[in-house]
Amino acid sequence: FLIELGVILQGFSEGTDMAKGVYISKALAIATIVLTVSAVCGIVLMVILYQMQIEKKSPVRPPSPVPTTPLPTGPPPTLRLPKNLIPESYKIYIQPFLYTKLNNVTEQSYFFKGNSTVRLKCVKDTRSIFLHAAFLSVTHVVVTHSDTQKEIDYERYQVQNETNFFEILLKDALIGNGSYYNLFTVFEGELHDDLAGLYSSQYTEKVDEERFLIASQMQPTDARRVFPCFDEPDMKAVFNITVIHRDGTTALSNTKGYSRYVEMGTDEDSWIATTFDPTPVMSTYLLAFTVTVQDFGRKSDKHDTKEIKIYSFHIPNTFCSEIWARPEAVAAGHTNYAMEITLKILEYYENLFKMKYQLNKLDQIAVPDFSGSGMENWGLVMYRESALLYEEGVSSASNKEFVATVVAHELAHQKDLIILKEIRVAMEVDCLNSSHPLSLPESEVEDPDDIAELFDGITYSKGAAVLRMLYAYIEEKAFMEGLRKYLTKFQYKNVEYEDLWKCFQEDTNTHKDVVGIMKTWTEQPGYPVITINTSTGMIAQEQFLINRGEDQGLEWKIPIKFIKRDSEIQEDLLKEKGPIRVPAYEIKDDAWLLANVNCTGYYRVNYDEQNWNKLIHQLESNHPAIPLISRGQLIDDAFNLARAKYINVTLALTTTKYLINETDYVPWESALKNLRYFMLMFDRSEVYGPMQKYLHKQIAPLYEYFKKYTDNMTVPLDLADQYNQINAISVACSNGVLECTAMARSLFNEWKNGTDRIPPNLKSTIYCNAIAAGDEHDWDFAWEKYDTATIVTMKDDLRYGLSCTKKIWLLNRYLGYTLDHNKIRKMDAASTINYIAKNVAGQALAWDFIRAHWTYISQEYGIMFDDSLIDEVTQRFSTDFELQQLRDFQQVCSEDGSCVAKRALEQVIERTEANIKWVKENKQTVLNWFVEQSKVL
Repeated sequence: FLIELGVILQGFSEGTDMAKGVYISKALAIATIVLTVSAVCGIVLMVILYQMQIEKKSPVRPPSPVPTTPLPTGPPPTLRLPKNLIPESYKIYIQPFLYTKLNNVTEQSYFFKGNSTVRLKCVKDTRSIFLHAAFLSVTHVVVTHSDTQKEIDYERYQVQNETNFFEILLKDALIGNGSYYNLFTVFEGELHDDLAGLYSSQYTEKVDEERFLIASQMQPTDARRVFPCFDEPDMKAVFNITVIHRDGTTALSNTKGYSRYVEMGTDEDSWIATTFDPTPVMSTYLLAFTVTVQDFGRKSDKHDTKEIKIYSFHIPNTFCSEIWARPEAVAAGHTNYAMEITLKILEYYENLFKMKYQLNKLDQIAVPDFSGSGMENWGLVMYRESALLYEEGVSSASNKEFVATVVAHELAHQKDLIILKEIRVAMEVDCLNSSHPLSLPESEVEDPDDIAELFDGITYSKGAAVLRMLYAYIEEKAFMEGLRKYLTKFQYKNVEYEDLWKCFQEDTNTHKDVVGIMKTWTEQPGYPVITINTSTGMIAQEQFLINRGEDQGLEWKIPIKFIKRDSEIQEDLLKEKGPIRVPAYEIKDDAWLLANVNCTGYYRVNYDEQNWNKLIHQLESNHPAIPLISRGQLIDDAFNLARAKYINVTLALTTTKYLINETDYVPWESALKNLRYFMLMFDRSEVYGPMQKYLHKQIAPLYEYFKKYTDNMTVPLDLADQYNQINAISVACSNGVLECTAMARSLFNEWKNGTDRIPPNLKSTIYCNAIAAGDEHDWDFAWEKYDTATIVTMKDDLRYGLSCTKKIWLLNRYLGYTLDHNKIRKMDAASTINYIAKNVAGQALAWDFIRAHWTYISQEYGIMFDDSLIDEVTQRFSTDFELQQLRDFQQVCSEDGSCVAKRALEQVIERTEANIKWVKENKQTVLNWFVEQSKVL
């Protein structure tokens, strides 16, 4: 202020100089001076008063501000849902607009609308609601407090198709004190034909009448494509479903429903609302819907002496078991067998587990288009038609067994049981470095592709094999009691895998450490090979890998059952890596030792060469002295040990020499599965000729053994013999037994001329071998029969047979048909391509085809089909050029984002590397062995 005053006064004193700058009047200058002086005086007075107050009372420092942690509003750090909100129940309305019959309608309506109210429990404060939604248009969102009905405003919401997250950012936080909130959403979606989520399926009725239906497949992560939801299996809830569907249609869901007509505003069509009973607490992937024509066929029966009622009536405490399929399939009796075994299987499971089936109805439906064999939706089990429909006299024994196996498998899921089968399937994949443990950390399973890749042979078949091993170790009584306790204790709850082991442990009542043993089989990848030296009694274990490298130090606790010649079965538990000496494994003189009796353990066994030779001599001199399953196991172990270079390849081949005297199915099937690897590696080389001569020699007695049936077009009574008859014909016809080829051609020509004498069991192999030896007219005849067939098992047999032609142009045309869903149904496209790839004439064509159409295939079929294609089409790869093609393909699909089957591709590359190495090391040895054996007639 004083400076400003000085400047002003200076301006007055300088007169003319000031005029050159800024001019102000005298009155204004005086006023300014007065105001300035007043301001200065006021400031001085305030300072004096402040000092006086300080002297009276010292000032207190203000408290420091308490820091607050802002509530997170961004996406979760992983692709798993946060656990701050727990769903308790859903109330869902779904309205699909698809017409099941077009009639006077010119355009089909492939979309659906719906709304959902989720009751949520908030256990942690949050401003963000994260759940799942994919490819849905969410048009309205309301969040309210359940008790006060107060609406919580939001800032924004967004469906992120890349992550499948549906995020709602609120203006105020939800309080995590156990308060309940309701999330209401309105949404729309499209009905695709991609066999996932809610999708459409088309079929023909009465020759040329097109029909449509709606089906669902929520597993593994596709419920989010139907409605916004917490789509993780541990976020279980109760579902209250209402399906609004057109008049003249029938809706099914997991529970019983009852229907009423409803008005839909200005819509002129008539609509029915079917409301279903609340479900039990369950995961989203078990939810199911179908909408079909009202006259969609069904087969009904009763269970537990309760009367069966039509599902659409709401009758409490009445058990209803119905099978649904195309009307003509039901009318022809194709569902009879499935219904018969359903009741038997349910009764068996209830007696076995001492638990009643929890729902009051069980619908099973054969869907014309379905991605898997079956899906265990609680109360509404879905199947592809070949897994549920069976026609006596037309379908084969393998079709019948398939129906029984799949129905048993899916119904077992209703009791959370795993059917134990296909150990070999798991072992083939689990011996690769790219394998994975049965139980993976949550951090390694995040996005839908990660989840889908785990639906593989390891998860299913290894899980079954490990349980079978535990069953043999703790014995039946303890196993079943532990399983019953587990099912009862954790009904409707989430579990960790260790909960099952603890239940077994509690009921074992022995020193057996179930938890400790099973931990080694579930938390690390692969499986062991044990090596026993019978001359010293030394035993050791290591991880079995086809492409052996540096030992990773893994070890397992291995239950071992073993026998010696002319002795009883003994038991042991190998707890350490070894080698250690166990006197019980030592043998003398001409005795032999056989470990892993009947393949009850999930591991391979190697022996010293002397013991191998004794076992082979026993097979050649008196093979029944070795248990049946163990005969097949010896062959399988020997071939895989040879691939991994534990033993010489000629020793493995020698285990097949005794088969010239073998008529049982298990050893033959094991040998043919393993010799198929040799065919894949060598059927494009000079090794193949001598190999065919050897197989001709070995199979001829077996073909002759079944000739009494084949000549009369009959089949044996025993199921295993029926399968071995098929093996005999298939191998004989494909390896130069002229009598077999002539038989197949004759039967096929009779059929072309109007007489079909081919037994159902033999149709598939007769079609294949006749078409392989035939011309384009034979192929066209078979295609016409396929195109007009209404029995699904016959279509499947013909679809396989068509892939057997040796004519390149026909195979190329057939591959093109897989892109046309009017010719080959979408669910059958991948298996058709795989059939063609198994044909040596079609393998390169199939590989070129999937590369050329990979973007379409990966988008259209999804990761589980892609895994299958990548695995099957590349089975023969054994050259550096093919390996480079795989790496180029991996790079290209990684760059363009189409490489969804990442784990499968890594496994195929690893397998191809092992194949290349094995062929280079063994080709000449194998050639010499087959040449030598083919000379011995």
